[in-house]
Amino acid sequence: MRQRRRHPVVLAVAALIVVIGLAVGAALFQPWQLFVNTTVDEARPGDSPTVTSSPLPGSTPSTAGEPAPARQEPSSQRQPTTEVLRTGNLISHQHQTSGKVLIVRLVDGRRVLRFEDLNTSSGPDLRVWLSAGPVVRGRGGWFVFADHPHAELGRLKANRGNQNYVIPADADLDQLTSVAIWCKRFRVSFGAAALA
Repeated sequence: MRQRRRHPVVLAVAALIVVIGLAVGAALFQPWQLFVNTTVDEARPGDSPTVTSSPLPGSTPSTAGEPAPARQEPSSQRQPTTEVLRTGNLISHQHQTSGKVLIVRLVDGRRVLRFEDLNTSSGPDLRVWLSAGPVVRGRGGWFVFADHPHAELGRLKANRGNQNYVIPADADLDQLTSVAIWCKRFRVSFGAAALA
C-alpha cells in the first residue's frame, strides 16, 4: 500500500501559520518580561534639607563682599516639607509583589503616591491605579479593580525600587482607598495595597 505524500505547499502553509501564531503570542504575552528587572530610585518628595544663608551663631558677616556661609538649620527648626496622608503594604496578586505605599502631601498642596522598596514582576503595559475597589487576597482579588472607579497615575516606571507618581488634584482620596499595579493589556492586578 502506497503512503500518500503531503503536498509541499500545504506543509509550508502550516509551518507559516505556526510561526505567525508563535510571533503573535510572544508579542501579546511578552514572556521575556518575567526575566527582565528594572530599578528606579527616586528621592522621597520634599526630603531635601532646608538651607538658609543666615550667619552661623557667633560669626560676623563677611565684609569682603562674599556671602555669609550657608548653614543647615537643626532638624527641630526645619519646616516640614511633606505630610503622610495614607500608607499601605502591597500584597501579591497574579505576581509576587511586595513593598510599601505612601501618599504624601507637599507644602504646595500637591499629593504624591510613592512606592518604597517595590518588588514585583515586569510585565506588558503595567499601570499605577488609585482605585475605589477593595483589596482582596488571593486569586479573587486579581480582577476586582476593573469593576470600580479609578484614577490612573501613569505607567509603572520600573518593577523595583522607590518611585513617585503625582496624584491629580481632583482625585478623591476618601473614595480611592486602594492602589493597584494593573496590567492594562490583560486586565489583571499584579499586586495591590489598601490605604489607611
